[in-house]
Amino acid sequence: MLFARIFLPLAALNFTNQAARAAMALLAPLIALEFGLSASELGLLAATFFAGYALAQLPVGLALDLWGVRRVQTALALVAATGFSLAALANDPWLLAFGRFVTGIGVSAGLIAMIKAASQWFARDRIAALSGAGVFIGAFGGVVATVPAQWALPMIGWRGVFLALAALALIVALWLALAVPSAPRREKRRLSDDLIAFARVFAHPAFLRYAPAICSLSAFGFTYQGLWAGPWLRDAAGLGDADRALVLLCYAVGLMFGSLLLGQAASGLTSRGRHPMLSTLAALGTLAAVQLCMILAPASGVPLLMAAWAVVGFCVGGGPPGYAAIGREFGPEMQGRVATAINFSMLCLVFLLQNAIGWVLDLWPRTATGGWHPAGYAWALGLSLAVQAAAVAWMLLPRR
Repeated sequence: MLFARIFLPLAALNFTNQAARAAMALLAPLIALEFGLSASELGLLAATFFAGYALAQLPVGLALDLWGVRRVQTALALVAATGFSLAALANDPWLLAFGRFVTGIGVSAGLIAMIKAASQWFARDRIAALSGAGVFIGAFGGVVATVPAQWALPMIGWRGVFLALAALALIVALWLALAVPSAPRREKRRLSDDLIAFARVFAHPAFLRYAPAICSLSAFGFTYQGLWAGPWLRDAAGLGDADRALVLLCYAVGLMFGSLLLGQAASGLTSRGRHPMLSTLAALGTLAAVQLCMILAPASGVPLLMAAWAVVGFCVGGGPPGYAAIGREFGPEMQGRVATAINFSMLCLVFLLQNAIGWVLDLWPRTATGGWHPAGYAWALGLSLAVQAAAVAWMLLPRR
């Protein structure tokens, strides 16, 4: 079956990507205590992963269009394994940050590789659904990085988690090399033509209109699942390690089903002649309501927090289907660069948000337990909400 041959190994690398991001929300308090990091330093440490992720986007998108998903993803899986190993062996925060930076490069093509593969081997109206299904499978990595990782921590420590991810990345590299078919033959073009094509994407009216809303939604998910959800649950909601891991598990499960169902919804809207951005807009509206509730009543009990963060994860799954709303303006040969342009913009926003939240939290003194003041988290959530509101307002502005 073509789906299994192509998407399962690609989803396995996305599984590694999701685990790499979600693990930091669980491990961040331990790493901050071991290295004595402030909130801004911890934010910068986490942001290095997204810096590598972002800087690799444009070259990776071009590479996918030139050489295909099999060769590019196999090489990047080996890079990810190297980054995980460096993080596991780090004896100071600088080496850990470098390891995370290398890991970010290694997992940088997770979603765009699936979108590229879908555009090469399947009909256009199935791209959103197929990429959503791939994200659904990959999102199991976020699940494994919560309660199962919390159970394993007393035995292997946070370094052991990174070593396990390194071994997984090596296995995935072998799977990709053996299973994924070679890319269809492509007409040769000059490198300058390919680079100019990126400028076309960034200047396209559909990109300028829709990308800010897509980026603000996905950036919230990356920022909180990648770091700040764990500390927020500890400091603002007052949860212990086990309850925190359980809530993060609900977040990951919500993301899985949001990616799958909102991707299907976007494809359904497209087939009926409706705009696929409607599903992304609905997700942004729901996410805004949940954030307001978190600002007003953060410590609301474990069951309610589980439900709230599951809804957050579900809404964040509305980001990837939005890629199809822009991608449909371009041909299949441009899909890698379209997705890469969106990812690059989104990851730049993630880098800024990761650091900005740390700066906001450091405006208040540390608590007696070594955490950060709940008021700082409320202002940080307000900052994220303001970014999303501005992006939606920009998208809905009437245009001639």
